Amino acid sequence: MGKGAQTRNVIVERAMRLASRDGLEGLSVGLLAAELGISKSGLFSHFGSKDELQLQVLQAAVDRFREVVVRPALKAPRGAPRIRAMFNNWLAWSNDPSLPGGCIIVAAASELDDRPGAQRDFLVSAQRDWFATLAKAARLTVENGDFREDLDPEQFAFDAYGIILAYHHARRLLRDKKAEARARASFEGLINAARS
Repeated sequence: MGKGAQTRNVIVERAMRLASRDGLEGLSVGLLAAELGISKSGLFSHFGSKDELQLQVLQAAVDRFREVVVRPALKAPRGAPRIRAMFNNWLAWSNDPSLPGGCIIVAAASELDDRPGAQRDFLVSAQRDWFATLAKAARLTVENGDFREDLDPEQFAFDAYGIILAYHHARRLLRDKKAEARARASFEGLINAARS
């Protein structure tokens, strides 16, 4: 990896941390440049625009999500163990200290839901992929015999995502100390409903 690519990666990592805390729109080029000890023009030479920086931040967040949440879970046996691994990794991702504002993807979804552009398009595609991954895991869990045969895998994915959204809201906004316990209890309820 060349020096330019290394510098770009350092910028994106720091920008991801700041965007987690301040949002994509709150991502200040001036603050980012100051934190990294480079000029604004030096920073822009790597991205060209704030929009491109935001897009690169989202791409890096999704790549990291796949590395932290999805890939390790795929090593678990098919069925309930894989579904549990996905959920546990997802909770861990939401608590990652390198993302001081919590899940940047959840935060960006709120920011971008009504704003057209490349950032929203990328996020929509990534989220559809994640829903499809969850639904496929549920489908394989049915095939494995851990879930009932009439389970709707897409509904399972929707419900699991709803638990994470509620967890993120309760933990980040409401500072509910029981948020994780409640999320785990909700997930167990979802698993039990999928079995019965």
